[in-house]
Amino acid sequence: MMKLNHDARFKELISNLFIKFIALFFPDLQKQIDDKALEFLDKEFFTGILSDYRREADIVVKTRFRGADAYFIVLVEGQGRPEADFGQRLFFYVALLHLREKVPVYPIIVFYNPRIKKPQPDTYQIKVGEEVILELRYHVLQLGQLNWRDFVRHDNPVAAALMARMNIRREEMPYVKLECLKLLAKAKLNRKRMRLIAEYVDAYLQLDLEEEKIFQQEFAKTERRQKEVVMEYVTTWERRGIAIGLEQGMEKGKEIGLKEGELRLIFRQLKQLIGAISPDTKKRIKNLSLPQLEQLSDALLKFSSKDDLLAWLKKQES
Repeated sequence: MMKLNHDARFKELISNLFIKFIALFFPDLQKQIDDKALEFLDKEFFTGILSDYRREADIVVKTRFRGADAYFIVLVEGQGRPEADFGQRLFFYVALLHLREKVPVYPIIVFYNPRIKKPQPDTYQIKVGEEVILELRYHVLQLGQLNWRDFVRHDNPVAAALMARMNIRREEMPYVKLECLKLLAKAKLNRKRMRLIAEYVDAYLQLDLEEEKIFQQEFAKTERRQKEVVMEYVTTWERRGIAIGLEQGMEKGKEIGLKEGELRLIFRQLKQLIGAISPDTKKRIKNLSLPQLEQLSDALLKFSSKDDLLAWLKKQES
């Protein structure tokens, strides 16, 4: 089994859903952020300065205070395990960011490993004897201390993803996975972000055969409309495509399974966005290749009328 890159997965998730993440866990901060002025400074900040501490910080976002011209930086650092010198390292990150950008820095540390139960420190101090000369305070979020049940009712797609890394007993995994996907079904996101969350959930809630049976039994009880949406985004739909290919003894079977899933998604999205389409238009869409369908799935989010769809199809057919 391929080893998961936990840091990269977490970084990709939060980078794509930054404001949703802040709104879920730091609502007071979210009220101060001008979400139309986000600048991701996710680069190497420390070249040539304190080379012993060179490192690319996880997520660095420069933004404005809402209703003001003043800027500040939100630093989100993902941690898979506690580190003895973490506070000191964070102090240097914050100091160097402040030195470079000349704006306040708001540090958030996320311990995403659910095995970390012990409360982690949220301050770093420089002392002379017993006197505190300098102190850095930072916000600590430990997913392993959070109960997934407290997030089931949240109408936030980040909850759908990070529930998979919260405090979960093994016997609860099939139920948590289903609840994550039901939350995802309610989210109004584009195909790329929906798939990102579904893959995140699938990566951390791998079920054995017995658990998969329970998942399917509970899934069968799901309300019909929600069930249809969940079916579009659960990552195992790709595996079904592979299974078709194995049964038919050819790679074409995989493409058939993927194409059918993409068509179901596109037809449902089109109905929501521009209403019912004619049988002739449906036929033209079915004749598209899988790569063209994936392009359409992204493009249709910008459609405001059936004319937009017809113009897009005409361009593909020319």
